[in-house]
Amino acid sequence: MFGSEILDVAIGIIFVFILVSVICSAIREGIEAFLKTRGAYLEHAIRELLQDRNGEGLAKSLYEHPFIYGLFHGEYKPSGSGGAPSMWTMGGELPSYIPARSFALTLMDIAARGPVTNAVSGDPEAPPVSIDSIRRNILNLQNPPVQRILLSALDSAEGNLDKVRENIEAWFNSSMDRISGRYKRSTHRTLFVIGLFLAVLMNINTITIAEYLYHNDAARAAIVAKASAAANNAGISYDDAKKKIDALKLPIGWDMTWQEMGWGQVTLDAVTRSSLGWLLTALAATLGAPFWFDVLNKVMVIRSTVKPHEKSLEEASEDRQLKTEKTVAAPDTSQAQTGGTGSSSLASAPLPRTVQAESPPIQSPLDKDSNVDTCEVDFSQEEETPDDQLPPAEGGVA
Repeated sequence: MFGSEILDVAIGIIFVFILVSVICSAIREGIEAFLKTRGAYLEHAIRELLQDRNGEGLAKSLYEHPFIYGLFHGEYKPSGSGGAPSMWTMGGELPSYIPARSFALTLMDIAARGPVTNAVSGDPEAPPVSIDSIRRNILNLQNPPVQRILLSALDSAEGNLDKVRENIEAWFNSSMDRISGRYKRSTHRTLFVIGLFLAVLMNINTITIAEYLYHNDAARAAIVAKASAAANNAGISYDDAKKKIDALKLPIGWDMTWQEMGWGQVTLDAVTRSSLGWLLTALAATLGAPFWFDVLNKVMVIRSTVKPHEKSLEEASEDRQLKTEKTVAAPDTSQAQTGGTGSSSLASAPLPRTVQAESPPIQSPLDKDSNVDTCEVDFSQEEETPDDQLPPAEGGVA
């Protein structure tokens, strides 16, 4: 039935996906901590934004400005060879995040005072950064495309320096949204590679696990109980996930015979079936543990609504309950006694099960003597009564 076995199998599979996703995400974070790919993606996006492909012009001046230089250690070195970074590109010591305000203030300061930090640019008697100073010295950027963008920001600010900064921040944030999407796609590809490697290494076959849970009631009940406990606690670490997946006692790993894993014998169909199961596991890992936790909670709600209907009958409708309350049992009258000297047994007819209330008598609109029939009375022998002796008339029109 869909409401019992299939739902429990789905919960078990989702719980396995959660554990695999946690392990893959932890491995991905470990690789990121070593390679620092986020910094490489950010540096490449800034080079594209400032139209400095090789990182030798304005991008270099921006990273060496005191506003940005304090965000990382060491010297600025462009990442990669000028092309788009990959999932394995090393970011070195480059910062993985630059605030939009710092970027805007740095660009405005370079335009007004020049890219080099020296005694002249750091002189306290130097004129403050203003709209006029930026416009007069904008050639310090030595980048015509960025100069034009900055001039547009100055024109639209209508003399407000804070508005200029906000315009530059909006330009920077729009570029960061684009590079964030590129980084997420790269992360999904990395998680897929890690998930596929983990699925083959540990033999985590989604199809085999689903069949095993469907035919094994004890294993299905155990994994549903563990999934229910995990649904209330979304925080699972790498060590916890590894321990839980080892304790599930599922057909996972290579220390089993072919028959125990459901292959029977090694054939092309068995290899294809296992490859498909590994691919499903890897694809599930790319969605991440938060996604599968949300799916698990929704399926648990569906299961809680389906299970009670399987254990109890459907209740009668309210209309049937009301009709049942109005019905009464017929009395057991098997014999009727007659008056007089003799008695005879009569088969009494069954009374109706529903008692109907008697309708009140209909009142006649006529007077009390309207039912007297005088058609057979002979009035020819009666003496006529004079009009002055007749009783006064009642009713009529006054």
